[in-house]
Amino acid sequence: MSEIKALDVNIMGREYRIACPVGQEEALRQAVKLVEKKMQDTASHSRNAMPERVAVLTAVNLASDYLEACAGKVEDSGSDTKKTLSACDTEEFRRRIAVMDTRLDAILARG
Repeated sequence: MSEIKALDVNIMGREYRIACPVGQEEALRQAVKLVEKKMQDTASHSRNAMPERVAVLTAVNLASDYLEACAGKVEDSGSDTKKTLSACDTEEFRRRIAVMDTRLDAILARG
């Protein structure tokens, strides 16, 4: 099993400590940067900028972007459809969301 490191990040002015596999810190920082930007965009276009609402709307937007990108890959892949679908494996996507959800629950519980 890989070693886990705690990484402190800031999203929308709030500090979070997120578990991260050693060696994946930069990838996590890039993900946080994307989430921060998307949340700021969502908040700037929303009449109700409550943090929970912004987070949920951002999650839906990111999931939509992901699914749209997967659909585009499948259309462009021709005979390589099965290989492309594995790159957009929704089961893996769901597993990763479940892991993130568990981590967020733990973080919010410490609140």
